[in-house]
Amino acid sequence: MTQQTWDEVGGLLPHDEFRAASEAIVDNIEQVIEGKTATVRLALAVLLAEGHLLIEDVPGVGKTKLAKALARSIDCSVRRIQFTPDLLPSDVTGVSVYNQETHDFEFRPGAVFANLVVGDEINRASPKTQSALLECMEERQVTVDGVTYQLQTPFMVIATQNPIEMEGTYPLPEAQRDRFTARIAMGYPGPEAELAMLDGHGATDPLQELRPVSDAATVRRLIAHVRQVHVADAVKQYAIDLVTATREAPDLRLGASPRATLQLLRTARAVAALEGRDYVLPDDLQVLAVPVLAHRIIPTADAQLARRTTDAIVSELVHRLPLPHDRKRSPYDTRPPAPNNGRGPYEPRRP
Repeated sequence: MTQQTWDEVGGLLPHDEFRAASEAIVDNIEQVIEGKTATVRLALAVLLAEGHLLIEDVPGVGKTKLAKALARSIDCSVRRIQFTPDLLPSDVTGVSVYNQETHDFEFRPGAVFANLVVGDEINRASPKTQSALLECMEERQVTVDGVTYQLQTPFMVIATQNPIEMEGTYPLPEAQRDRFTARIAMGYPGPEAELAMLDGHGATDPLQELRPVSDAATVRRLIAHVRQVHVADAVKQYAIDLVTATREAPDLRLGASPRATLQLLRTARAVAALEGRDYVLPDDLQVLAVPVLAHRIIPTADAQLARRTTDAIVSELVHRLPLPHDRKRSPYDTRPPAPNNGRGPYEPRRP
């Protein structure tokens, strides 16, 4: 990594500082979102993996609140886009406007020029407007009138959509869905969490009182820390095996892409770091397989008639695929053997 890139991302954080900063963000979000610790941590992991998040669930379960709580927990630029059928691509990316004083065109940035972009009900916009996000989500840049503008770091799109109501909506194309690192569902809260919600949200909205506990510079350092998490060769091969299984499954007519393999590994690094480890376990990939892979695949007509969901298909593939079984040494590791010295099979070799 070049020095310029390190300056953009930020220096490494010690493990205790990383844990303190990440836990502060999680605890802050949980002031608004009751009883959804795993979902909150996964949302933070996607941010630290430099990815984008799609929150898909029925109305009223807190999709937008989670997106806004994550955005408000970090002192950085935040823009919200309410996707509607009449929204134009220029409303998202920006537009060049003629300035009569200077007799020249000047660029006015759109809503996408922010660290965190919250897109509410993304499937209500037309495919033309949805496609305005393709370049910025993948390449972190926007091109308008032949001029390319770089986006800020960190940059994350958090989009919500309702899978139940289909009237007046446009399904996200596969190219768009594949750019989202993970898709999560909020689910209904448990009885105790719902009771706590009534006590905490009955008179006031905790979201209005939420204050930032981190900033963009700290998030850049958290991202730099995640990039250094070690991934053993056996774990990399297991990630490839997982994705390959989706391409060969008879119930699927479209498997996961190579981009999915990359994002699965990046998110696993973030999850490992949040768990206090500097190495990835195969268990991390198993936990992430459904949220990272299920929204990218397309079932066959027979699987749809049998009412088999993509989540169920991926879960079955994970259950069938054997884990790396050599606890002493990975069968895929071609490096010369080294003394164990008490370390685990997936831990990095330490001096």
